[in-house]
Amino acid sequence: MLAMLFDGKSPRLRVVDLPKPTPRAGQVLIRVLACGVCRTDLHVVDGELRFPLRPVIPGHEIVGTIEALGPEVGGYTYGYTRGERVGVPWLGHTCGHCRFCIGGRENLCDTPGFTGYTINGGYAEYAVADARYCVSLPPSYSDEAAAPLLCAGLIGYRSLRMAQDAQRVGMYGFGAAAHLVAQVALAQGRQVFAFTRPGDHTAQQFARSLGVQWAGGSDEAAPVLLDAALLFAPVGALVPAALAALDKGGIVICGGIHMSAIPEFSYDLLWEERRICSVANLTRADATEFMALAAKTPLQTRTTPYPLERANDALDDLRSGRLSGAAVLIPGMAA
Repeated sequence: MLAMLFDGKSPRLRVVDLPKPTPRAGQVLIRVLACGVCRTDLHVVDGELRFPLRPVIPGHEIVGTIEALGPEVGGYTYGYTRGERVGVPWLGHTCGHCRFCIGGRENLCDTPGFTGYTINGGYAEYAVADARYCVSLPPSYSDEAAAPLLCAGLIGYRSLRMAQDAQRVGMYGFGAAAHLVAQVALAQGRQVFAFTRPGDHTAQQFARSLGVQWAGGSDEAAPVLLDAALLFAPVGALVPAALAALDKGGIVICGGIHMSAIPEFSYDLLWEERRICSVANLTRADATEFMALAAKTPLQTRTTPYPLERANDALDDLRSGRLSGAAVLIPGMAA
C-alpha cells in the first residue's frame, strides 16, 4: 500500500510502499477514503511533541470503510460490518483501568494510544484501528467533508462544552476547528466573535459568511467583553490578549496540544475570577455526542483536497497559513 512515512530525520514525509496491515484481535482493517490534515500533525513532524512512534504514519482524521475484522476479544463483538463507513479519531486506545479511565476521564489516561502519533494513522491507503475507538459517521457528509469532524470538530466541541453557558464566545485562530465550532455555537444561540491573524481579511470574510457577530484581527478589540475565549492558534501570546478581552468570571480555553511560551502578564488580567484551562484529547462519549449533533445540525465544512502523495504540500500550506478551513488527503486522487 502507498503511505506517507515520518521517520523523525526531517520534517518531510517520505512516500513508501508498505505491506497492507493485518488486523489483530479487536482491530478492524480500514480502506482509507479520506484523511484530514490537522495542526497536531504539524507538531508531530516538527518535533514538538514527546515520545512519538518512530517511524510513524501520521493522520488521525480517518474516514474509511471496513475491509476486514480481526479476531474478537473475550466475546467482544464489533458492532460493525464489512463495507461500513467509520471514522478513526485521535484517541486510539486507553488502558481502561487507571484512575482517570475508571473516573470517566479516559482522555487523561495514563497509558493512552494516539492515532498518527503513537499508532500508525491515516496518511495511507489502509489503516488498522481498535474497533472500540472507531465512531459511526453521519451519512449526510461526504468522505472529504466528514474528515475534519474527527478532530477539528471534536476538539472544538469539547472546548465549547468547557465554556459551559458562555453566551459571548471569542475564537482565536479561525481555521479547521473554529469554523466548525462557530456553527455549533451559533446554532445554540450564542454570539461568536472571530479573531484571525492580523490582516487576514479572507478568513474574516469567511467567518462573517457563517454568521458570526464580529470578525477582526487578534490585535483588535471585540466590540463587547467576552464570557469565554477559545484558543485554537498555538500562540502563547494570545493567552494574555484573550484574558484582556474577557469579562469578569470569564474563561480562556486552550484547545491545542502544543503552544509556544506564554509571556508574563499582570495579575490584574486574571483577577475577578477569570480562568485559564487546557483541553486534552477527547473521549469516546465526546465523539458519539458530537456526531449525533452533526447529524441534526448540518455543518458546512470548508475543505481543500490533496492527493495522498502531496501530504507535504498540505502540511506546508497549513504551516504558512495559506489554508482557509481544512486540508484533506484523498488516496487515489490524481496528483
